[in-house]
Amino acid sequence: MNNITEESAKTRRDLLLNIDTPDADLIFKALGNPLRLRILKLLSTHAFTVSQLTENLDIPTSTINQHLKVLEEAGLIQTDLRPASRGTEKVCAGIYRRLECDLIPRVTEPERAIEISMPVGAYSDFQVTRPCGLASQHNIIGLQGDAEAFLEPDRINAQILWFATGYVEYRFPKRLPPRTHPVGLYLSLELCSEAPGHNDDWPSDITVWINDVEIGTWTSPGDFADRRGILNPDWWPSNNTQYGILKSWQVNTEGSYIDGLRISDVVIDDLQITQAAHISVRVGVKPDAEYRGGVNIFGRHFGNYPQDIVLRIVYDR
Repeated sequence: MNNITEESAKTRRDLLLNIDTPDADLIFKALGNPLRLRILKLLSTHAFTVSQLTENLDIPTSTINQHLKVLEEAGLIQTDLRPASRGTEKVCAGIYRRLECDLIPRVTEPERAIEISMPVGAYSDFQVTRPCGLASQHNIIGLQGDAEAFLEPDRINAQILWFATGYVEYRFPKRLPPRTHPVGLYLSLELCSEAPGHNDDWPSDITVWINDVEIGTWTSPGDFADRRGILNPDWWPSNNTQYGILKSWQVNTEGSYIDGLRISDVVIDDLQITQAAHISVRVGVKPDAEYRGGVNIFGRHFGNYPQDIVLRIVYDR
């Protein structure tokens, strides 16, 4: 098994497969089994441990592991180990939300892209209202409910943060090669609403801005605690927020999208990436939003998805 790394913990997106794609035979083999398709369906929405897959599918653990190995070798899932009450346990997550195959052979240039993973505690600016707070893998950071906790030096180790209204802002380095031009930007993170304790029916309008340009708003349906988050440390109370939903914002030359659905006419050139000193990413809830239900943002060691905030930029020459 290969542990999940920043390179392999990809943003969920479409897999555009060509018949000549290297390892295409492994992918077709993986998709050619009904049980593996059932496993992929489960992993398309949430991460699961092997024991949870065994329980959901009513299949022996040994059989589940055999099929997981095939899916992982085909590059369709990612896995990692996390501490458990007895040793360690394997956590599995899907990588792609949709698979497409082109049967006509074609020759294409490899995609030019950079990808940066930003810890949730590495924000450069913030403005938040109560209830608010941060926590690392080991403890609450600062005084819970006090916005000054967001100034604590230990904030860099935060694996989850939450607030009612306001924002946190991250500054990503551009890393664009000289004389290149960005044609696509993808932002991926796990998040949900912030209710007192938790509440599955607690909508919140969560907005993303890139370089001070509003990209779009997603309405989170609630603050989830119907089951423990796969990655949460043992000390985290079960009646607190447990996990979020992995969401992606995209901007390209044609418009802006959330999970592939068009939301605005903002295009990549509107972000002025090449002119800016860095790429500013702001995530927040507007004080005048229709649903001011707050936000939880999860890092790679909290919630269900082993990733931080991932920014990916596609460029051409």
